[in-house]
Amino acid sequence: MKTIINTNFGKILAIAIISMVTFSASAQEEETTPKFSFSGTVDAYYRANITAPNDEDAIAPGSSFANLPGFSLGMANLIAAYEGEKVGFVADLVFGPRGTDAIFASPMYSATGDIVNQLYVYWNVSDAVTLTFGNFNTFLGYEVISPAANFNYSTSYLFSYGPFSHTGLKADFDLGSDWSAMVAVMNPTDLTEFNPTGDYAVGAQLGYSGQFLNFLYSQGGFEIDYTGGFDLSDEFFLGINAAHFSMEDDGGSFTGAALYPQYAISDTFSLGLRGEYFMETDFFGAIGASDVDGDSSVLALTLTGSATIGDLILKPEIRLDSASEDAFIDNDLAPTGSLASVLFAAIYSF
Repeated sequence: MKTIINTNFGKILAIAIISMVTFSASAQEEETTPKFSFSGTVDAYYRANITAPNDEDAIAPGSSFANLPGFSLGMANLIAAYEGEKVGFVADLVFGPRGTDAIFASPMYSATGDIVNQLYVYWNVSDAVTLTFGNFNTFLGYEVISPAANFNYSTSYLFSYGPFSHTGLKADFDLGSDWSAMVAVMNPTDLTEFNPTGDYAVGAQLGYSGQFLNFLYSQGGFEIDYTGGFDLSDEFFLGINAAHFSMEDDGGSFTGAALYPQYAISDTFSLGLRGEYFMETDFFGAIGASDVDGDSSVLALTLTGSATIGDLILKPEIRLDSASEDAFIDNDLAPTGSLASVLFAAIYSF
């Protein structure tokens, strides 16, 4: 029988998190004037297949988050933040197809027509401890929902089939000497507005000098994730992401790894390659597993240019996906294991 985290355990863990940090709180100091900020992004793109149709039979990689043919919309991202000396909040809303894909499990989307990407309050208990309560983007993985924060415009399989957001309580600890830690109790993955299950997820993170080892357990599924990167020179950066997810009782798994070499050719133009290998077993059908034992894999190579013009970023991109299964179709509508596509994206940040 699948093991779950029950309501009482979730309550106990939440109390434990609060107890660990409360002792660190000193007498409340008079706060400085809080700072209000408003920021966000707007993005759109053009996408076309090279080896597959671009009409009503158009297809896209299952991970791309830029999966519409022709001239297409990304999303509008509006972020309001209020930052005090000790307390503050973030209200992060997204509107458009990319936001819908990212917050697919949000029951409020169909009811209100808008999407809460993040909505949380925080308390800087001390210089070393911060409590965050509400809905926040996941701490796992290299890529994020906002296209302005990713080098590649389309997204990886690891991002698309990992968690996107969590709702709950987390405690971040600055341990000194470039070490950090985090513990959290949350609703099951992607249940953002409320918890109809009575079960809870738990998460943890250990960080050192920009390298992070992440853990998540939610409703019988366990994921371990490594995210990091290194500046190999002033111009050359190498990002790294690797993860493994498995369900209890042989409920399926995925394993993947991605490298992100990025080279700054000038102050305003960079080139980046994402090379990813992703494998699944009896899982979501990300690659279209159809063989007897349910295993399938894909190698995806994405080359992206990034040109900055003030607050505008232009991103031309070419992507090649090669799967072990016939997950795609060619221009004759015949099943095939590969797909080549191009896109051009424009992202404005304010």
